[in-house]
Amino acid sequence: MDWRKKASLHGLVWLFLVAIFTLVATGGFSSSRGFLVHFVVMSLLNIIIFYINLYLIVPYTLNRRKFFLWLVSSLTLIALFTLVKYAESFYMFFLSNMEITIKGKKVASFEFWESIISFAVVNGFFVFLSIVYKFAVDWFFNEKEKIDLEKQSLTAELSFLRSQINPHFLFNSLNNIYALAYQKSDDAPYAILKLSEIMRYMLYESNDDTVLLSKEINYLKSYIDLQKLRFRGEAQIEVLVEGDVQQQLIVPLILISFVENAFKHGVATDKENPIKISISVFENNLMFVLTNLRNKKVNKDKTGGIGMVNVKRRLDLTYPGKYKLNVQNNVDDYYCELYLNLYHE
Repeated sequence: MDWRKKASLHGLVWLFLVAIFTLVATGGFSSSRGFLVHFVVMSLLNIIIFYINLYLIVPYTLNRRKFFLWLVSSLTLIALFTLVKYAESFYMFFLSNMEITIKGKKVASFEFWESIISFAVVNGFFVFLSIVYKFAVDWFFNEKEKIDLEKQSLTAELSFLRSQINPHFLFNSLNNIYALAYQKSDDAPYAILKLSEIMRYMLYESNDDTVLLSKEINYLKSYIDLQKLRFRGEAQIEVLVEGDVQQQLIVPLILISFVENAFKHGVATDKENPIKISISVFENNLMFVLTNLRNKKVNKDKTGGIGMVNVKRRLDLTYPGKYKLNVQNNVDDYYCELYLNLYHE
């Protein structure tokens, strides 16, 4: 907070508190001018005690873990201002010509030790109040800094996870296009065009925290079209989309790994058992279901399945407590069911 704003805020708070306590102490401001001046001066002395301890004593003692020095300094401050207050009261009550009355009645004179003890207790209270304020402010800013650091850490991790998707996807797609080019397929130029469209989406539109679900589905369909070119039109895949996908938002690139795995480790050319993808939207919820036959002739690649580990971690970070993932990696088939609460803060 800017020091001007901070000073203004402190000034307003003190003005309010002094006005309230003066109102109570002076019987609704029905006291003499002398007593009003006396009470305001006492209030200003209390405020000075508060800030001397807060900005002079604490930084050079407690902040440096010099507890005994702080205790001595605080007791000295309390004693010094006890004498200052007694001197001010002695002057107001005995030496000045001001009338000291509340509601027309003269304020009784005070005993020395009674006054000294009273002033010392009040001074000690404002020293204690400044310590409480100091620790409260430190705790608040430490918590805020901790939260900010956690957010920065999560943002950095999400950026890292998202950056892993691009080379992983690009590596697989380039392998597919290489196969088409090696086979001198006329579909190779079209495949390159489709890849450029997909990469444009990944580079520019998916940088936001969320994207329209409709755009994410179009991205999946573009990827599927690219895979169909790889299988020369023999790929068997059914995509069913139900519900309103135009208004819902989703974290980008959260579904692609499931589709990638279906083509990479599944059977894509069985007419009787096609790859099936179902995307259903109801209210703020999404149900994504994918089933496919397993290709028993293809072993899992030695890289360890970067895509699935990535997507699970991203789900944990972006939809904590708002998703359910059920993956059944059976002997003959693969089943994936992902439930998402699409409400995203």
